[in-house]
Amino acid sequence: MSVLRICLWSGPRNVSTAVMYSFGRREDTRVLDEPLYAHYLRVSGAPHPGREEILAAQDQHGDRVVRDVILGDSDRPVLFMKQMAHHLVDLDLGFLDRTANVLLIRDPQQMLPSLLRQLPEPTLTDTGLRSQSDLLRDLRRRGQEPVVLDSRELLLDPRSLLEQLCERLELPFDEAMLEWPAGGREEDGVWAKHWYQNIHRSTGFQPYVEKTDPFPDDLTELLEECRPHYDSLFRSALRARPGP
Repeated sequence: MSVLRICLWSGPRNVSTAVMYSFGRREDTRVLDEPLYAHYLRVSGAPHPGREEILAAQDQHGDRVVRDVILGDSDRPVLFMKQMAHHLVDLDLGFLDRTANVLLIRDPQQMLPSLLRQLPEPTLTDTGLRSQSDLLRDLRRRGQEPVVLDSRELLLDPRSLLEQLCERLELPFDEAMLEWPAGGREEDGVWAKHWYQNIHRSTGFQPYVEKTDPFPDDLTELLEECRPHYDSLFRSALRARPGP
């Protein structure tokens, strides 16, 4: 069976889990949650919430994960993998030639205050934005033109963005992708209790709401580091349909 292997390369706090839940509603699709997370924690030493539990729950060796999971057998014709772009460390990226790659981004001014609640001292690496910039350049060198999704555009018009995404992936759009039951999915990683509280209360993509709280002063320098990467990526992003 020919398998379409979709890698969604996101940063944290980017509604990536909502996109995974959306694809999980398709009968033709199997979803996987961050299969390279333990590999990343082992290689980077990053002090993430639930670190030891994640290291115990997943294969920590990225080359095996690529071979046995990302490029392994699938019981369905579509394999959707929610991934973090910054997990691509100490790996042969040749497998990207065999996957359909999508980049999911979010304006760092909206994302960073949310990230701060999970990571008390976030860095540019933690945001994934530099990794996404590097990945976009690498994929283009490989002859690909990956889809770039922006979380704000997605939440402004989920149907349009998902229709455009499915078209680019040569998949039929499925109405079931617009909603899901409240609660978790069996595919959730063991880290869900640290990161997924909001998505578990949802039954679909939530309307976009601009953050209005004052931006934290101690994140200003990091925001300035993030901004050029985000702006460059956003120029290639799909756009919501204009309102009435």
